[in-house]
Amino acid sequence: MAAASDAAMRELFERLALAAGRRIMEVFHGHATVEHKADASPVTEADRDSERIILAGLRAAFPQMPCVAEEESAGGIVPTSLGDAFFLVDPLDGTKEFVNRRTDFTVNIALVRRGVPEVGVVFAPCSRRFFSAEPHLAEQLTVDEDFTITARRRIHVREAVAPMAVVASRSHLNAETEAFIHRLKAAEIVSVGSSLKFCLLAAGEADLYPRFGPTMEWDTAAGDAVLRAAGGLTLAPGGRPLGYGKRGRSGVADFLNPSFVAIGRVEAVPAF
Repeated sequence: MAAASDAAMRELFERLALAAGRRIMEVFHGHATVEHKADASPVTEADRDSERIILAGLRAAFPQMPCVAEEESAGGIVPTSLGDAFFLVDPLDGTKEFVNRRTDFTVNIALVRRGVPEVGVVFAPCSRRFFSAEPHLAEQLTVDEDFTITARRRIHVREAVAPMAVVASRSHLNAETEAFIHRLKAAEIVSVGSSLKFCLLAAGEADLYPRFGPTMEWDTAAGDAVLRAAGGLTLAPGGRPLGYGKRGRSGVADFLNPSFVAIGRVEAVPAF
């Protein structure tokens, strides 16, 4: 896939995220029936409808490309082979935020190549914050009330500062994460849900995001793609870049992430 096709793929991702976001907001303003999956996590009509919209668009445009999507995976539908490139889709990241009427849930679509998230979009339909990236180009988009993109600006991680500003999960802040943050002596801790945490780093609004609780690859790939395109990185234990497309474990456990720390231009990260 050449650089030109990256731009075309990103444009498709943006259109699908906007369409999915419209449907999510229809459910948000109506009455969402909450069910629970086998792992006890919540799921709603908004999750399922958003995923149908996204997968229909991806499969029409790229019928040979494997798609890994959260709700299909929960139902046991997972590609037998991922090859060198595949899509990762989280149709509604932050379902707990959605159910509790908070605003920082997102739509996430990513392309992974050879284990690296390279093209991705993260759209928060309630606040209309939209981030989009392809290799070496990350942008924040302005979206109007009609869900039309009206402007774009390039974003970058900010220069290293001390002490750092740290973003953390609102719903999943555990003792290990709190201990890591304490070691940083951070000046500010920003609590936010969903993959927007990666995007705050990419836009230069924060410096570091540690996560020591469980996440899945579809939770992180799109935000990670935005962060990497903006000059940041996501590190797994031992300091290696977080990889995607892991196989060899049973069921959706294939796509379980290890602990990680997402960084902008920080000078040093404590060992973890």
